[in-house]
Amino acid sequence: MKKLLLSIVTGLLLTANTQAQTALPILNCESGDRKIEQANCWGFGATAYSNLEFRIAGFWSIRTNQLTSSLTSAAWVKTPWVKVGSGNITMKARLENASGTSRGIIMTYIPYDPITDTIYKEGKGTQFYTYAFPTPLNINVQTLTVPIPSAIANSSTQYKILISFVGVGGNSRAFADDISIPATYFSDPTNNCLPLVQISDKDGDGVADGDDAFPEDKEKAYIVQIPNATPSTLMFEDLWPATGDYDFNDFVAIYQARAVTNAENKVVEVIITTQLNAVGASFDNGFAVQFDGLNVGRLNMVNGSVLGSSEWVKLNEVGSEENQDFANIIIFDKTSSVLKSAGGSGINVNPEGPFVKPETVEVTVEFNTDKEFAIEVKDLNLNPYIIVNGQREVEVHLPDYAPTNLASKKLFGTGADNSNPEKGTYYKTKNNLPFALKVEGMLPHMVEKQDILTGYPKLADWAKSEGKEYENWYDAEKGFRENKLLIYLEGVK
Repeated sequence: MKKLLLSIVTGLLLTANTQAQTALPILNCESGDRKIEQANCWGFGATAYSNLEFRIAGFWSIRTNQLTSSLTSAAWVKTPWVKVGSGNITMKARLENASGTSRGIIMTYIPYDPITDTIYKEGKGTQFYTYAFPTPLNINVQTLTVPIPSAIANSSTQYKILISFVGVGGNSRAFADDISIPATYFSDPTNNCLPLVQISDKDGDGVADGDDAFPEDKEKAYIVQIPNATPSTLMFEDLWPATGDYDFNDFVAIYQARAVTNAENKVVEVIITTQLNAVGASFDNGFAVQFDGLNVGRLNMVNGSVLGSSEWVKLNEVGSEENQDFANIIIFDKTSSVLKSAGGSGINVNPEGPFVKPETVEVTVEFNTDKEFAIEVKDLNLNPYIIVNGQREVEVHLPDYAPTNLASKKLFGTGADNSNPEKGTYYKTKNNLPFALKVEGMLPHMVEKQDILTGYPKLADWAKSEGKEYENWYDAEKGFRENKLLIYLEGVK
């Protein structure tokens, strides 16, 4: 949350906020109505605002009742809860007439004590300054300059300052004005004028520790799920532009991407997590993600990619792929670099075959947060794809996601593919059947050589209707699965 400045404006209450603080304003009484200041947590005892001729400055000053007591609780003005700074307290005062034996002003600081005083939370006060009006008494304006006591100067805890008016003999009243205290306002008018809730913010980034995913790192604050990269099952058919056996188990992974942002909601890094579950291909395919529309200059560094000795992998100095218009991140260059075969045909695609524990690759993409380069989560549009068998120019993407500028355009419109770059349609057949799928959650995948249209019979209707029918074509509860043709790994529903 960004820090807000509060101001006391005549006729308006302070807006309370647990993080917002402002300097305690000078009490000059010019509102003409002490109820306004009371609403802002000032306190008054046997004192009122007056515009009589003895006022000190402006049109209004504080006027006490007759001073006939030496007790600090007789006539007084009390500040809201404040965090006291350093320097001097200043104020102006005068007597209404010269009647009386003695007149004076006493200042006291009051600590916060929620245990002893369960209502107002005020602890035992400490007197730190006493002023006696000159005798013989007169009605001249006196200017007081009072150093903040070292015991409370620049304290991280809250106090109230009590200014008491005392007197013995006679019937003289006192006037006061322009009370200035170097302090930060720390009361909450919406909570019975108790102190603002103190928020712990260890790294000082303006985000409370309870809301900060990185409470000790001022460069990071939040973890945000990227909307088009929620935890999902990715499945690819790698024989594109041919449909091949159309079993969609050539590459099966659980994929998601999250953004780490700072206190200003600018992206600091993106974490791409890929759990490779199954490989039914004879090809050794790579996996990458393009940040559509995002210039490579936005990046600082890429860490965590799993790369073997593939000659097609060419990276720039920050670790993204060279010669790309947009930022492209190679997650791994081939499936065999991540998931090792235990023998037999394919990995985790045959019910009778050996089980291989899925492996996870986590890649972190660090972003430039300088003002001219910084981006927000809404600027992230991730485009995951496979590179087929080390042929850099052969990419398979999700339907209607454009290829990168390193992909060959010659294969479009060949075989079963009906891509039309001029119309912005990609990686679909004439019947709108896809060559790759992304389904939110963990989806079971096909047994080797079993057409996905037999395992998920409503998929074809969904595709032909361009997603208007059978939106949940994979729904188990509705019976949209042929379970004997599907493989359920642990955690898959």
